[in-house]
Amino acid sequence: MTYKEATPIAELVEKAQTIVIVQADNPDGDSLGSALALKSILGDLGKQTALYCGVEMPSYLRYLSGWDRVSNELPKQFDMSIIVDASTMTLFERLVTSGQKTWLASKPCVILDHHGTVDNLVPFAQYTINDPKRASAGELIYLVSKQLGWPLSAVVQEYIMTTILGDTQGLTNQMASSETYRIMADMIDAGVSRPDLEEKRREFGKMPPVIFGYKGTLIQHTEFSHDGQIATVMVPQTEINQYSPLYNPGPLIQNDMLQTLGVRVAIVFKRYDDGKVTGTIRCNPGSGIAAKLAEQFGGGGHDFASGFKQQNSKSFDEIKTACLKATSELLSELDAEQAHETV
Repeated sequence: MTYKEATPIAELVEKAQTIVIVQADNPDGDSLGSALALKSILGDLGKQTALYCGVEMPSYLRYLSGWDRVSNELPKQFDMSIIVDASTMTLFERLVTSGQKTWLASKPCVILDHHGTVDNLVPFAQYTINDPKRASAGELIYLVSKQLGWPLSAVVQEYIMTTILGDTQGLTNQMASSETYRIMADMIDAGVSRPDLEEKRREFGKMPPVIFGYKGTLIQHTEFSHDGQIATVMVPQTEINQYSPLYNPGPLIQNDMLQTLGVRVAIVFKRYDDGKVTGTIRCNPGSGIAAKLAEQFGGGGHDFASGFKQQNSKSFDEIKTACLKATSELLSELDAEQAHETV
């Protein structure tokens, strides 16, 4: 696979001395791994780099060496920016509210993403590569680097493997293509150890006793609908304030929701006192409706992992009811499509 935008992107990089690498306000394993991989690649090309994200890195991602180099302030001087794993301004609220958007928009900007069609595109991006066939933004960075002859050190490939494992749920969902497996094999041949990477992730993912108890609370509050195919839980502001600094409630409970017999879609709602409601959506293999569902509520993502945010538009109960209705309809449509394909 070759990308026509890769050459002009490489020309911008060649002219730049300092490059800021930008993540959206919902950092995950793909965005952080992609940012760190790109930082290392550009460093090997002789470039100065800075890492930006509007929010603090979640604790469960801190097994990735270099996470603490991410700042919520743009550098005072840079020549261009590269946004990874995001294409929509909807995910850059902190950039806007802090007044830093104008500064970022004043320099050449490139986007490397894999979410496909999204709303509210970043208007100041000069070049965008957005390939939904790629399992992760990191996989896209790997392919672009191969095309351009950029260096892919063992450190870079370990970061990229992290992005792939994160967005494919450990190579278990349908986002992992045959090319994804070939890339994984090439990285293993290059010396990247998946078992070692998994052990580091598990070590940093260990929870304090208070979080272990809170997980039981979330399990008790989980609700099931659509004949048990949809699992939902709501996290109020008080719990966000108390527990999020220790462990993000979404990753804490969502895998267990998906491991419940019959569940196809798991949604974690967060309800804030200012009226904001967010939804984190995850789907089991064969039920990839997450992107379509999030789009209906102004969000986006992949087929198996997505999210949305609603601000002061409707009450939480109205948003939840509408979300459950849309989820049920999308699952029914998917079932009808799959039944038609087997005829």
